[in-house]
Amino acid sequence: MWIYTTSALTSHVYGTTDPTSALYNEGADWVGVCFAVYNGVSALVALSLPFIARSLSRKVTHMVCLILGGLGLISIYFIQDPNMLLVSMVGVGIAWASILSIPYSILAGALPAKRMGYYMGVFNFFIVIPQIVAGSILDYVTDNFFGGEAVLALVLGGCAMIVGGLLTLMVRDVDDPTVAD
Repeated sequence: MWIYTTSALTSHVYGTTDPTSALYNEGADWVGVCFAVYNGVSALVALSLPFIARSLSRKVTHMVCLILGGLGLISIYFIQDPNMLLVSMVGVGIAWASILSIPYSILAGALPAKRMGYYMGVFNFFIVIPQIVAGSILDYVTDNFFGGEAVLALVLGGCAMIVGGLLTLMVRDVDDPTVAD
């Protein structure tokens, strides 16, 4: 998302790819507003996640948040009014709140306390390696499979987020108080 949002919004919503044009810069500025909205939503939603997870379970809460984020990213493709992008960013913000907390909460409950730092470090490989892969090949995919349309990279990210949310249901949450053994 961070790599492709400016080019996606300026070309898809603002209709320009010329970074020297006033319209492109207006679109790029609007990306900053969108990012502020998703971060603000994320901060507010993060406060409610423990309560939601307590009633639904951490897995279901995370799944719902990722699906909302995925729908937020996908919805960008269908939006032509820049103001409506803020609705998309609400979904992204909800997902971001969950991404920054619930996976770690689930993992921490399954780890031995004496080895927590080691296993959290290994877990972070599964965050960093996909980012490196995406950074390495997504430009190629966007150029060769999406005809250079950056907005389709966001759609792909949204689809991946939804799949990731559904896969969360396969995770065994050994420390979940809402699940009876």
